[in-house]
Amino acid sequence: MSYTVGIDVGSTYTKAVVLSEDRRIVGRAMEPTGFKLAEVAERAQHTAVAAAGLSTDDVDYVVATGFGRHQAGLGDVQVTDLTAAARGASFLFPGTRTVLDIGGQTMKASRLDDRARVRSFRLNDKCAAGTGAFLEKTARYMGYGTEEIGPLVATSKEAVAISGVCAVFAESEVINHLSQGTAPADIMHGAVISLVGRSVQLMKRVKMEPEFTVVGGIMRFEKMIGVIREQLQAAVNVPEGDLVQFTTALGAALLGRRRLEKITAADDGGLTPEASVA
Repeated sequence: MSYTVGIDVGSTYTKAVVLSEDRRIVGRAMEPTGFKLAEVAERAQHTAVAAAGLSTDDVDYVVATGFGRHQAGLGDVQVTDLTAAARGASFLFPGTRTVLDIGGQTMKASRLDDRARVRSFRLNDKCAAGTGAFLEKTARYMGYGTEEIGPLVATSKEAVAISGVCAVFAESEVINHLSQGTAPADIMHGAVISLVGRSVQLMKRVKMEPEFTVVGGIMRFEKMIGVIREQLQAAVNVPEGDLVQFTTALGAALLGRRRLEKITAADDGGLTPEASVA
């Protein structure tokens, strides 16, 4: 049995997935990214491999992805997180044609072809109002932690308007709503709707088409998914449980498996590392 590892060095968390020869997830791990990218990537890989009951010597191929893939110092090759997320989403939901990935610091929308290749994409990485950090900052201002966002917004009776055009302006709106006695749950709900509105606009710019698959840590909040479905007026695929956070790392591991099979079959073709696994 051979094993591949996908490591997603994200801006907020670093995720690692160990994939078996028959494409089963046999181990995974997640660590806060911090500033020492090489150390956290190595730690995430070691923890995931140990969770699989293996040692690093049992791993045959490693693919790194995410914003810190080049600084992590791990991986036989590196691929973009757009490519890895597309492959992971399509593995879980083969009919996927549009992927929305909302992380701590970025929001990405991609349109795929029938071979899970990215044909069009748009990023929102310039303003916190379009990322998970926007929700986290809103929650912290009201005295709540990140893990309390889901339970809090679930108690909302009626969302209040949050423009979300700019994180700074949105914060002013939050202050104003609190001063008027608005319930924190309703403010949080408004922030979710604002973020989803920005994400749908990004999806429209890639000429979205069903099936839609959403990934990223922020998607573990049930209300977020509900608002996305409402605004799209369509079915939305969501990986089960915390797999929404591991989809990109899974995609990297799958790309590693494909690359390993090419090497084993002596059919490399002289492709460059970034392109050869796509």
